[in-house]
Amino acid sequence: MFSERAEKMTLLLYTAADLVKPVFIFSFDYLRNKSGRIWHCRIPAATVGAARYYAYSADGGDFGFDSRKQLLDPYAHCVFFPPTFDREAAMQPGPNAGQSPLGVIQGGRAGSFSRRSRREAPHHEADAIIYELHVRGFTRHPSSGVAPARAGTFDGLVEKIPYIKDLGVTIVELMPIFQRDMQDDDYWGYMPLNFFSAHAAYASRRQPCQEHEEFRDMVDAFHDAGIEVILDVVYNHTAEGGLHGPLYSYKGLDTREYYMMSADPAEPFANYSGTGNTLNVDSPYVRQMILDSLRYWRLEMGVDGFRFDLASVFSRNTDGSLNWGNPPIIGEIAADPDLRNIRLIAEPWDAAGAYQLGHSFPGITWLQWNGRFRDDVRRFVKGDEGMVPDLMRRLYGSDDFFPDDRANAYHPFQSVNYVTSHDGFTLYDLVSYNQKHNEANGENNRDGMDQNYSWNCGVEGDEDVPPEVMALRRRQIRNFCSLLMLANGTPMFREGDEFMRTQRGNNNPYNQDNDITWLNWDLLKQNGDIFRFVQKMIAFRKAHPSLCRSRFWRHDVRWHGANGALDLSGDSLSVAFFLSGRSQNDDDLYVMINAWWDDLPFAIQEGTATQWRRVVDTALAGPDNFVDDGVALQAATYPVQARSVVVLVRRKAD
Repeated sequence: MFSERAEKMTLLLYTAADLVKPVFIFSFDYLRNKSGRIWHCRIPAATVGAARYYAYSADGGDFGFDSRKQLLDPYAHCVFFPPTFDREAAMQPGPNAGQSPLGVIQGGRAGSFSRRSRREAPHHEADAIIYELHVRGFTRHPSSGVAPARAGTFDGLVEKIPYIKDLGVTIVELMPIFQRDMQDDDYWGYMPLNFFSAHAAYASRRQPCQEHEEFRDMVDAFHDAGIEVILDVVYNHTAEGGLHGPLYSYKGLDTREYYMMSADPAEPFANYSGTGNTLNVDSPYVRQMILDSLRYWRLEMGVDGFRFDLASVFSRNTDGSLNWGNPPIIGEIAADPDLRNIRLIAEPWDAAGAYQLGHSFPGITWLQWNGRFRDDVRRFVKGDEGMVPDLMRRLYGSDDFFPDDRANAYHPFQSVNYVTSHDGFTLYDLVSYNQKHNEANGENNRDGMDQNYSWNCGVEGDEDVPPEVMALRRRQIRNFCSLLMLANGTPMFREGDEFMRTQRGNNNPYNQDNDITWLNWDLLKQNGDIFRFVQKMIAFRKAHPSLCRSRFWRHDVRWHGANGALDLSGDSLSVAFFLSGRSQNDDDLYVMINAWWDDLPFAIQEGTATQWRRVVDTALAGPDNFVDDGVALQAATYPVQARSVVVLVRRKAD
């Protein structure tokens, strides 16, 4: 156990029958049980006996934290919450035996798991399609068709793998699954209690520690289906919060080493994560814990990569300044043979103003969530003026952030393109609400993003919506989907957007474990036409490797205006591009995009009209909006309707 400042460490072992009075107590003596800053001891297996749970206590913590508190092992692989668990007790002075989370002893060891051989894991490149989902929310709704005992669990998710595969998804990104505080209103999971244990409530198997086996079985099932699994991980803060938050583990062991501190005695915890506390990743011991956790989920649990929440915290020095060059943890991950070749995705900002999108982020080989793609595509489709140059950059692969030069040789697939994620409106809400409606969250609608670049198409919300407004909303959804799948980079979209899920205008439902966030599968039946279009666009992208390349489009792309030269003026709302597929042994594509509120005739400025077939026209209703074999053109000018996208294909043989 790491602790520089503790004067004494005590190990406590408990039986299942008595979680208050320990059956074994071992007090560490720094003269005999401490090497450097690591406390250690060896206990004969017979001593453990009938003990099933364990905890620590530490004397000499900072800020007067009570040394009588039970402390959870940061490395516990399983966490047990006693029936008498009381979050309030962890926030008050005094002992909390029988009320705090405990580590679980397995096979005579604290969280013992054996490394096992895994099935061959898939790896996707040009066909990478990321699908962000919430383990509980995906199958918790009664409409999911999953048995009630398995709804909202890892096993429940396995039942939906055929659906995910049929949609065309090749990578699932699971919102945080680390164990969290059972009494906090943290539905999303971004307040981790422990970095080595899976959230027990996500297991349908109720025996202690079965959540790990269930998780591994789920990963195997995804791999059998050819789908990668990556975890959204939170290594920037914990569930302990700031000075007045609960004390579970790190605060009692060594506050100043685990957390970044400020110069303000009233608020001694630095806050770069928006939660009142930020992990001190500049500490070698904290970095070691993070790397051990990554290796554990990679080697023991079989996951294929990680998406790092608020990854700019990795660039923070102990004093809070930014290390723009080579933060130690980035280099250590790159040097680790078990981690260097897996999928690493950064959310390249933090809650204190650091914004490191693209070449500013020190992990130069990492993929990154591209927030500029989200904002620029939203603004263009909404009809904001002056957005044509920005749209072109995003479609091309965002080389303004990921430079296409000899110095760094960035790749366009490093840009994770998305229009929606868990953090913000759903795709349907994006075209149905001008304002956020977060009253249910209990923060007087102050929480969540204010700048959403959304447009309700003429009516706010879902009451008394005229048919023409609903038709326009569906068209806008098809436009967003088309631009996402036509852009160079790695596309990502969130669960349920493929059939118009709604959160009723709530763009920050972090504490809503109810039908606001649970995926309503009845909408799949109601909006099958949208599902079909998304499914077809995914298949189209995967069938045309010229769209997603290891390198940028470069000389294979030519940009056009509607009827001649490209119009980059501030009031332009239209653009077309030709993408040659010859270098990729692919078909040629011609894409016409009209964000204007009037129809525009587009002159086809590549080849002859008879060579081209129209595959996509988002202005049309299904199934005409996507025709697999295409519809032959009759003239060299195509009438692109208001607010629509048209895609033409010229076969290789032509």
